[in-house]
Amino acid sequence: MLRHRQFAILAAGALACALPAAAQAAKPAPAPAAGKAAAVQPAYGTFGFDVAGMDRTVAPGEDFGRYASGTYLTNLVIPADRSNYGMFTKLRDLSQERTRTIIETAAAAKDVKPGSEAQKVGDFYGSFLDEAAIEAKGLAPLKPHLRLISAIADRRQLAQAFGQASRLGVTLPVGAGPQQDLKNPDIYAVYVGQGGLGLPDRDYYLDTKNPKFAEIRGKYVAHIAAMLRLAGVEGAEARAQKILALETKLAGIHWSKVEERQIEKLYNPIKRAAIDTTYPGLDWTSLLTAIGVQNEKELVILHPSAIAGTAKLIAEEPLDIWKDYLTFHVLKAASPYLPKAFVDEDFAFSGKVVSGQPEIQPRWKRGVDTTTAALGEAVGKLYVAKYFPPEAKREADLLVKNIIAAMDERLSRLTWMDPKTKAEARAKLAKFTPKIGYPATWRDYSRLEVRRGDALGNAFRAAEFAFQRELDKIGKPIDRTEWGMTPMTVNAYANPFWNEIVFPAAILQPPFFDAHADTAINYGGIGLVIGHEISHHFDDQGRKFDKDGKLSDWWTPEDVKRFTALTDKVVKQYAAYEPLPGTHVNGELTLGENMADLAGLCVSFDAYHKSLNGKPAPVIDGFTGDQRFFLGFAQVWRQKYRDASLLQQLTTNEHTPGFLRPNVVRNLDAWYDTFSVKPGQALYLKPEDRIKIW
Repeated sequence: MLRHRQFAILAAGALACALPAAAQAAKPAPAPAAGKAAAVQPAYGTFGFDVAGMDRTVAPGEDFGRYASGTYLTNLVIPADRSNYGMFTKLRDLSQERTRTIIETAAAAKDVKPGSEAQKVGDFYGSFLDEAAIEAKGLAPLKPHLRLISAIADRRQLAQAFGQASRLGVTLPVGAGPQQDLKNPDIYAVYVGQGGLGLPDRDYYLDTKNPKFAEIRGKYVAHIAAMLRLAGVEGAEARAQKILALETKLAGIHWSKVEERQIEKLYNPIKRAAIDTTYPGLDWTSLLTAIGVQNEKELVILHPSAIAGTAKLIAEEPLDIWKDYLTFHVLKAASPYLPKAFVDEDFAFSGKVVSGQPEIQPRWKRGVDTTTAALGEAVGKLYVAKYFPPEAKREADLLVKNIIAAMDERLSRLTWMDPKTKAEARAKLAKFTPKIGYPATWRDYSRLEVRRGDALGNAFRAAEFAFQRELDKIGKPIDRTEWGMTPMTVNAYANPFWNEIVFPAAILQPPFFDAHADTAINYGGIGLVIGHEISHHFDDQGRKFDKDGKLSDWWTPEDVKRFTALTDKVVKQYAAYEPLPGTHVNGELTLGENMADLAGLCVSFDAYHKSLNGKPAPVIDGFTGDQRFFLGFAQVWRQKYRDASLLQQLTTNEHTPGFLRPNVVRNLDAWYDTFSVKPGQALYLKPEDRIKIW
């Protein structure tokens, strides 16, 4: 996951990526001790791989994912409270269970010091679980916010209301907040970006060919009306139609996900004094003052045409429609903390219709997620102490060093890159900062107030605390010790701004890493993840940042031309996949992640062979070392989707669906030799058609 989409503070979330959001493992990982086979049984099978889950009736060259995991996938039943399920999701379940134990211990403690992190964690969670108190209060906790919206009398007050709501995490048409300046990595800039859609992507509004989108639009109108009715709004159906029409106009001026990937196009500085005339229609002074960035002398516009169009809509669309729009989105943001009628209605649309998920997750799971979202590092501190032994961190450090060394060797051998560019690329790699497990310095939550029995108030105060924490960074040195994920997160990311790769504690578990598994399995699993994140710094967007995290053009034009010719092949290869009838993988949207899979697998394979120190790998249970490597890789991508979830993935997500990701092996010569893949088989590519970049 390339974290150049990490401008999460903006309404649109204009910049943020990751490995797929669904992964978990069978058993807790024992304390790591390098990937050697040991007397202790690994979590999967006899050497770290689930042999029983294979389908050997399928030839590897026909469908490698089915060959490696076909029986497992056939027998896998997606839990009713999930929209998709696989190894990521399984590990997340484990992480969630462990986190629950930590949080509930805090919630049950009797002698907790007021104002302590334990008090805040326990009271936040306890308040969310106290459904009786939430029902008794009804809509009362939200009514002050709704009254403010109802009292809006002009466009100035509307802009002010937008700014105030943005601090609470409400979806809005324009968002603003600080992030590292793309061209001056030592300071923060304030970015302004598009937002405000209630459906997952602009295509849900604009695509008139796919009948599923039309069906979802119809149900979205019904959902808006239902939420408004629950809040006592009259004429809800007519208002809902107008809100959809307004959001459709917003969608029509939004940048697409593919356009947003072009990082250099997102950097458009403008003097504060010029923004009112450049983007007329919005009361910028009221908006920026309410957000808290009114004193900035310069802003950076992420989506110029979209911001211009949005400002025009804010000026021209009837004020009452904007008030209804804001009312709905405030209700939607608050719904998890409101009475059951709101929770059920929100899930009926967002869960069942959009994601295809039959049942809502148990309240304790939702409570764990909301508590960790608000107080992630307070919980993470306890999680690490209990579930992440020091040996795990040491072993991961060693693996990262080995993979970085393998990447450096690959860079040194490149023939298509100019020698000067190659030297700069290797210098960038040498300056990498790996972060393993957990932050060196934990976040301070002393300014966050949590009150027992005030679920919605706690949520809004947590959102405002996080927002203000970001604003407080303006004018201060960049703190590169910060993390963008909690230790309990089953994921990893590359951050080109800081030239770093980050691996939270929770991903360093089976099937990604198992101290008692065979070395080949670990290199195919966590080795791939490490190589994947390293290579993001050199993919089609990561390459645009130099070794200091500055957006700069350090490649020669000839390098870019040769590189683009190679990446065009990646786009074409993945765009041929059709996971749903009539819906293909978006090769341009998924380019960075697909390149990272390809490079990560190549680099990890090299590192695995180097780890053998010139000795042949043993044959285990009839599988050679190379076979075990590729099978270990395929095992982590076991993933099954409901159709609605898969449609959403294909439309909005920069990752190819998990069950297709094993197909990248078709570009590695070694895979053909290892599994005797022959011409005529579905995955076979002629040697000259196999994509080799790094």
